[in-house]
Amino acid sequence: MARAPESFDYVIAGGGTAGCVLANRLSADPNVSVCLLEAGGKDDWIWIHIPVGYLYCIGNPRTDWCYQTEPDPGLNGRSILYARGRVLGGCSSINAMLYLRGQSHDYDRWAALTGDPSWSWDNVVPIFKKTEDHWAGTNTMHGSGGEWRVEKQRLSWEILDAFSDAAVEAGIPKIDDFNTGDNEGSSRFEVNQKRGVRWNATKAFLRPVAHRANLTVLTNALVKRVRMDGRTARGIEFIQAGEERFVEAKRETILAAGSIGSPQILQLSGIGPGGLLQEHGIPVVNDMPGVGANLQDHLQLRMAFKVRNTVTLNTMAKSWWGKAKMALEYALYRTGPLTMAPSQLGAFAKSDPARASANVEYHVQPLSLDKFGDSLHTFPAFTASVCNLKPTSRGAVRIKSSDPRAHPSIQLNYLSTPEDRQVAIDSLRLTRRIVLNSKTMQRYVPEEFLPGPQFQTDAELTKAAGTVGTTIFHPVGTCRMGRDDDPKAVLTPDLRVRGIKRLRVIDASVMPTITSGNTNSPTVMIAERGAAFVLGARGSQNH
Repeated sequence: MARAPESFDYVIAGGGTAGCVLANRLSADPNVSVCLLEAGGKDDWIWIHIPVGYLYCIGNPRTDWCYQTEPDPGLNGRSILYARGRVLGGCSSINAMLYLRGQSHDYDRWAALTGDPSWSWDNVVPIFKKTEDHWAGTNTMHGSGGEWRVEKQRLSWEILDAFSDAAVEAGIPKIDDFNTGDNEGSSRFEVNQKRGVRWNATKAFLRPVAHRANLTVLTNALVKRVRMDGRTARGIEFIQAGEERFVEAKRETILAAGSIGSPQILQLSGIGPGGLLQEHGIPVVNDMPGVGANLQDHLQLRMAFKVRNTVTLNTMAKSWWGKAKMALEYALYRTGPLTMAPSQLGAFAKSDPARASANVEYHVQPLSLDKFGDSLHTFPAFTASVCNLKPTSRGAVRIKSSDPRAHPSIQLNYLSTPEDRQVAIDSLRLTRRIVLNSKTMQRYVPEEFLPGPQFQTDAELTKAAGTVGTTIFHPVGTCRMGRDDDPKAVLTPDLRVRGIKRLRVIDASVMPTITSGNTNSPTVMIAERGAAFVLGARGSQNH
């Protein structure tokens, strides 16, 4: 690989979803030079692009950082795989492909927490629409002609339709669109795909502009730290092919390494909790206790049920004929199970009728397995995973070493508050009402085997939640934006690192609170806004 110039106007650390958007927008001006650094390789592996290939990408060091969390009391002491994309396109290259914005009050709360009304729902909807290329075209809530393709899924399952009908019996209506600001109800998820192929941030935002002479993309480039001159960021030190290198950022350095990577880089650069940095021999540039704190994630509780009188992926995939049929359908038509996102049917509901709005999300799948990475069960079954959309538990990301190659500590603290434990209990009971008590589901003779009917009391269900609970891969909040008088806020509302010049963070870590749904498309919106902030600051030398 030819050596890149050593000086750019903007240097972006992280070639994931946010980084691809930023590289596109910042390099649109031919008089501006941009360097994008990605620790992983190119997104040129076939299983990145066949939708069901997420099964081969997650947990694979070719495409995944393969983090492991700290043992979690809320998970009965378990440590779990914590997948994050390590490849161009980042998590958009390995994720569930589900297009969800969240609910209107998510963003109105951001506006209140930051003191900046531009983060409100009414103000961010036009940003979502700008980037969107929705299958239904332009209307009041959706856009067309943007880079971020959104399509209907290209397969159907009888058992999922039955779950949706059963949800109606439990008071959860059917709706057409999860992205209008109030997503209570059930519907099929829409996906970031194009004619049955994954549509990641690389295809959407990076490849169309890769020819620009003012854009340099470096892969297999592991960020070591931000180089600081006092409290001014000067660029990125990184390691590539065993060689230590530096690229100068003449205008701004931007971290887009995600909710694990961005706080790790800040801490390695001397920006973070002072005691932690001193413990690892890192000179403290700015003592900021909020860096790495406020980690939030959606904990999914995986309930699974054996069924009869219907076909599920378990039974289809156990025979060579079934596998051949699926492969042939995909090869000929780009339809069928190989186009499958990890979840096809969604439902947003209230775990308790007293809730003001939907606070749990279902991901329903026509398959079952003991845990991710295991083989499918051989009997017909489906999984109804339910997650708490508004967790009150908070975790942290903290470096374990001054070596950038060492993975940081990820402490999730799932179910560490009474509120979260109650939502888990209520969610498990709601799922049983939908599946076991509805007339619709009786023809399938559902039989719960995860966690199992033996768990009935509040204490037993809390224990069961810790056994079947796992991440849904939505970490956010570890470099959160906030008001000037908030001592834990890492960023200003325009995503500048407080107390540091010429340094921003632009990715999912900026969220003060987690969105009510999958987090990838909100990250696209954040990056779009972040690029506008950066471009709006041109000419200022002291921002």
